[in-house]
Amino acid sequence: MVMVEAINLTKIYGDVCAVDNLSFHLEQGTLCGFIGPNGAGKTTTIRMLATLVPPTRGSVHIRGQRLWPYGNRSQIAPLIGYVPDRFGVYENMRVWEYLEFFGLAYNLHPDQRAQTTEDVMALTDLFSLKNQFVLSLSRGQQQRLAVARVLLHNPDLLLLDEPASGLDPQARIELRALLSELQSMGKTILISSHILTELATICDTVCIIQSGRLVFLGTPDGLQQKVSPGHVYRVAVASKADQAVSLLTGSKHVQEVVRETGYLRVRLGSPFPGEGYLSAVLQKAGFHLTLYQPEETNLEDAYMKLLSEGGEGESKG
Repeated sequence: MVMVEAINLTKIYGDVCAVDNLSFHLEQGTLCGFIGPNGAGKTTTIRMLATLVPPTRGSVHIRGQRLWPYGNRSQIAPLIGYVPDRFGVYENMRVWEYLEFFGLAYNLHPDQRAQTTEDVMALTDLFSLKNQFVLSLSRGQQQRLAVARVLLHNPDLLLLDEPASGLDPQARIELRALLSELQSMGKTILISSHILTELATICDTVCIIQSGRLVFLGTPDGLQQKVSPGHVYRVAVASKADQAVSLLTGSKHVQEVVRETGYLRVRLGSPFPGEGYLSAVLQKAGFHLTLYQPEETNLEDAYMKLLSEGGEGESKG
């Protein structure tokens, strides 16, 4: 099932186009990293998906129901849990009171409210902090509390705007673990960040925007392949490196051979001939291999290169 579908989503403020004909869709159960530099339009997009801001033009459907234009926001809002980049806390309110208050706001039945509050505290690892005042919590604990709040009404779609901002390394690890657990429960999660490496290890989908436009939509592996297509290997031979270069350059499956310090950097083309292709070619010709290693593209470098190129959007299959 398609959980989120945005078609030509556009938002204009005066002379500024914050979101420009943005189209994408997310299947149910997807954990999508919504990535882009500051000012790219991430928050504006999330606020439109969260029913808070109408688009200037374009359409949005949530679980098949039309949200914009002229959709039924009151029916769709219960499907969504939205955590803004800045969330309010309340003085002189304990964790369990904070959650009970929002449970009341979500119209949870009194018999259900107490148990649901305990369940979300257990899920977000806040149960031991239930009697602490909200303002005494660390930044990471407050972020977990914000997630606990939006889980009270058991939404299908979670929209999290920069939830890792300002967190220390341990809190980031805890947040990633929580997001992975929520995905395993079947939640569809869209989480924004301007730092790709924060999310690449847990996301199955990456959506990158720049200046309000879609630059890439696909998997983290697909991002690597888009920026660095083909398979790249580091290869070294015991002797006669010049002859190895000539041999590989003449191979029909080799796109490029570059001499680096101490090794050859060899790019294979498509169709991919297999992991052992280069070693088989060299060994058959009598070369002794001292290095044979696939090269991985650094995702951060791939992200920066993609933004600098301003690439076109890529749909996930």
